[in-house]
Amino acid sequence: MISSLHGTAAHVADDSLVIVVGGVGFSVAVTAQFARTVHVGDDVHLHTNLIVREDALSLYGFEAREELTVFTQLISVTGVGPKSALGVLSSLTVPQIAQAVADDDDAPFRRVSGIGPKTAKLIVVQLAGKLQVAPAAAPAAVSPHGQVPVQVTQALVGLGWTERTAAEAVASVAETASEADRASVQALLRLTLALLGPARKESVSG
Repeated sequence: MISSLHGTAAHVADDSLVIVVGGVGFSVAVTAQFARTVHVGDDVHLHTNLIVREDALSLYGFEAREELTVFTQLISVTGVGPKSALGVLSSLTVPQIAQAVADDDDAPFRRVSGIGPKTAKLIVVQLAGKLQVAPAAAPAAVSPHGQVPVQVTQALVGLGWTERTAAEAVASVAETASEADRASVQALLRLTLALLGPARKESVSG
């Protein structure tokens, strides 16, 4: 079992990487969000799962071990294959998946390409009780991802953008940002400013 890879990115596609380790290139399927953060020549460390089939050996890699854990749980669900599981993790964060399961809400899974209504319901039913969700009242659970977008939005308003424009830009960036970037005010602000571009900030007259 190949449980992790640490090497250099030799090729980057929309949803896969080729990582060279000790002179050997490994093709690894990754989430679309993570692929967008990697460039050729980057040092990459991934937690991996090797899927063995009669006609292929396929590697699936994740930046965070929590993502790998949820991936293995997803593929244990009836009707969910590795590609569908990767699609879920490309569309939803680990906390969002855990919360949807805890709320018995299959709607987020139905919106994932390749996941039908029956399979979405099976995900919720078969993963019930297997994913940990931090209590809503716990301050630590709110801080990392709940307050960062708010703080970034406030910073952008202070720089001259309207609250609506700032909030929409932050939400758009957060959808595709890595877990680490979503947890950092500085990183999320930098990415949002890049999205807003060099255009002049919307100023308040007077």
